[in-house]
Amino acid sequence: MENKKEVKIESVSIADAENKNAEPAKAEVTESNARIAELEKSLTELNDKYLRMAAELENTRRRAVLDSESRARSRAISVAEKILPVMDALDVALKHNPDDEGIKSLGLAMESAFEKIGITKIETVGKPLDPTVHNAIQVVAASDKFAPNTVAEELQAGYMMGDAVLRTAMVVVAK
Repeated sequence: MENKKEVKIESVSIADAENKNAEPAKAEVTESNARIAELEKSLTELNDKYLRMAAELENTRRRAVLDSESRARSRAISVAEKILPVMDALDVALKHNPDDEGIKSLGLAMESAFEKIGITKIETVGKPLDPTVHNAIQVVAASDKFAPNTVAEELQAGYMMGDAVLRTAMVVVAK
């Protein structure tokens, strides 16, 4: 008894080996490309979300600063409006007693304080009537001294703080 084993030998070439390896490699490349595309899309979405949130945060900060400045300005205007009667009383006192050095000194100190905080007196006499800053409460005939629609006399001073009118000036207008 003779044991005969049959051995089959296949011929294998390098080209066959490359083809067999190429198919799984192509599948891996396709899967990798799909995964890369998915990750790039996710990155783009996250980057867009980040940029939107950063812009929203900046807008919120800007609004907070503007709101804070607006509140501070409103408080300053409110305080300034409460001080105006003191200045009016000083003006009346100076008209009744123009030589009183104490009243003059106090008036100068108030004017200096107003200037430091940005309160300015509205110019009136000789200026054209401007309804945004002048309140015409009386009319007089035009003369050589005052042309029509010109402020002839100031009855009560008006004041501004920056571009905000604290109080309009009460004036007499030439017509």
